[in-house]
Amino acid sequence: MIFIADYGAGNLHSVQKAFEYIGVNTVVSGDASLLADYHKVLIPGVGAFGHAISSFNASGFSDALREHVDKGRQVLGICLGMQLFMTESEERGTYKGLGFVPGNVVRFRSDSEKVPQIGWNSVEYARESVLFKGIADHSFFYFVHSYYCNPLHVEDVAATTFFAGKKFCSAVEKNGIFALQFHPEKSSDVGLRVLENFAKY
Repeated sequence: MIFIADYGAGNLHSVQKAFEYIGVNTVVSGDASLLADYHKVLIPGVGAFGHAISSFNASGFSDALREHVDKGRQVLGICLGMQLFMTESEERGTYKGLGFVPGNVVRFRSDSEKVPQIGWNSVEYARESVLFKGIADHSFFYFVHSYYCNPLHVEDVAATTFFAGKKFCSAVEKNGIFALQFHPEKSSDVGLRVLENFAKY
């Protein structure tokens, strides 16, 4: 059973339907106190960092998730959910994140490519990863984002992707903390396999 946090930041039901499709039970809730009953938590999200982290803090999910991580339990952040795990974001101001992964969230800057990145792009593995077990290196996943994560420590990076003249971190894996910049629930069979790998780990 996977707990999906509802903190008002989008794409909950598409993720829930993806888990249902692969036979994994989930519960969607905005009650942060219930999170303690689950070993696996998913943090989805679309939208702006500042609003999202404010909602996350106000709903009690920040403290609940910190306790969850301190207990050595697993969490998966998707897109904006991944960005919330970082130390800080520059999106429309400067905002503090949860700090699970040291580093910052920065905007793509490009004169040659249109930002945001919307569509399919290749993911290159930086090392062996639980999330990508059984999935070929350089597989394509679906992205929608203007900002990307820039982890301080290279060992936290599980995969990278090239866009706007830059190789950026597209997946993180660190002591039970997993995060993806792409949307696995929109990435066909390979995306479903990523979700299945997280569920089975």
